Amino acid sequence: MCLTRGRLNTVSQFAPAKLNLFLAVTGRRADGFHDLVSVAVPLNWGDRLEAELAAATTLQSDDLELPLGESNLVLKAAAAFRAATGWEKGVAFRLTKRIPMGAGLGGGSSDAVAALLAMNKLAGDPLGSADLLALAARLGADCALFLGGEPVIMRGKGEQLERMEAAVTARLRGRRVFIFKPGFGVSTPWAYGRMIARPETYLPAAEAEARLRQWRESDAPVENLLYNNMETVVFAKYPALPALYDTLRERFGLAARMSGSGSASFAFLPEGANLPGIESCVRDAWGPTAFTITAQVA
Repeated sequence: MCLTRGRLNTVSQFAPAKLNLFLAVTGRRADGFHDLVSVAVPLNWGDRLEAELAAATTLQSDDLELPLGESNLVLKAAAAFRAATGWEKGVAFRLTKRIPMGAGLGGGSSDAVAALLAMNKLAGDPLGSADLLALAARLGADCALFLGGEPVIMRGKGEQLERMEAAVTARLRGRRVFIFKPGFGVSTPWAYGRMIARPETYLPAAEAEARLRQWRESDAPVENLLYNNMETVVFAKYPALPALYDTLRERFGLAARMSGSGSASFAFLPEGANLPGIESCVRDAWGPTAFTITAQVA
């Protein structure tokens, strides 16, 4: 960071990826959104957003496929921040993109929150935590979870957050996780649309809460928590996902799950895991366009 006359001139903000370890979509709301119960965790891997005071607000990225117009959540976040604060200075954003698009890893939402945090620093911190939380929730259903930098339970459409007990988060933090994604993405609106067409795929909220409570009150490892009922509709269209899950379980004993609406998947790695063999297995199944990364729960 650089300082100019006592004020920040540039800010570098980390934008972590997230995983949904437990995701129960429980039904459709009257406003068209969906209610859910989810345990989401940030990772120590993600994007990096540089923000510098400038004559106008602009966005550049090293990802040539990333849309850089007004539909980008970074620029939407910048407009929302200006509307909330009246701060009118321009900001030049430079986004180093590492989180794949269409992956269910929260890349766009995390970038938006990084923009809010960076602009708040540049403007002299006019917004407190509560204000930032409300602003983030208006930008997107899962934006708010990126403000805390810790594992949380998400409810409502994703904007209602609950911190978990220290003993529970201790079972999550530092765990090494293997993330893998095929060359295609999955449209989140499409996936929710398929659930609307197949309401039997919803998990009742009471059952979702009971499953989560049972895990929280036990000392069971995180592998016992993993669940995602969006897999039902996604797997029906993309059978390459469950086919590889079966192979990873049979060959390496890994319990793979999809994050969010996919197409990225993950599996926690035990000590001594054959990572080169696991990566080779993914590429043998999905070809050279497959994406893989190893990270840790933050």
